[in-house]
Amino acid sequence: MLKKVLKNFKNGKISEKELLQYLKFLPFRDLDFAKIDHHRTLRRGLPEVILGQGKTKEQIIKIVREIAKYDNVLITRTNEPVFNEIKKIYKESEYNELARTIVIRKNKSRVKRGKILVLTAGTSDIAIAEEAAVTAELFGNKVEKIYDVGIAGIHRLFANLDKISKSSVIIVVAGMEGALPSVVAGLTDKPIIAVPTSIGYGASFKGIAPLLTMLNSCSPGVAVVNIDNGFGAGYLANMINK
Repeated sequence: MLKKVLKNFKNGKISEKELLQYLKFLPFRDLDFAKIDHHRTLRRGLPEVILGQGKTKEQIIKIVREIAKYDNVLITRTNEPVFNEIKKIYKESEYNELARTIVIRKNKSRVKRGKILVLTAGTSDIAIAEEAAVTAELFGNKVEKIYDVGIAGIHRLFANLDKISKSSVIIVVAGMEGALPSVVAGLTDKPIIAVPTSIGYGASFKGIAPLLTMLNSCSPGVAVVNIDNGFGAGYLANMINK
């Protein structure tokens, strides 16, 4: 982002005053209730992402205004009332109702060559899968989604072996007993990111059962993120796909 700002200054797109203002707040911008990490893009290659959960509408909007000055914006775990307010300020805002995400595209991400495939065991896992897909797409990845191919009807998975073999990274989202990532890992040489969800009956313990299943996978090459952490899976898949 610093290179882009300096290039814009050189080309006369921003003034010296605007350049100095950016450099002044380069490490982070202190909003009292939040400290916006503008340096994160330089360190990690991706901007800070806003977790909407637990924040007020006013806090989210103030954080968005700061990040959107220089970077794309992703808000996770948010809702439609927040989106309606942000839409008034940023007409290009996009809301994914299933994923509960808001995206504001300020810069065009360079499209990466590989493809990220997102699989779910069941329809109830789609919301978490959508969060992963939105995250990966915003960061410039080609994403394909195949939903409801769990092991209770494993022939549905086998019908998609061609798509599995052509992907670069596979995100597998599953609740209940969480067996699908191990099965997929046994069918491909691609890295698997397993996402346990809190979907399931009492003994699934709100995602603990699939989490433990995935951590104990007998098939190597499976990385596991936290329960319902679609964002983390999409972020990691992007890093692998680079």
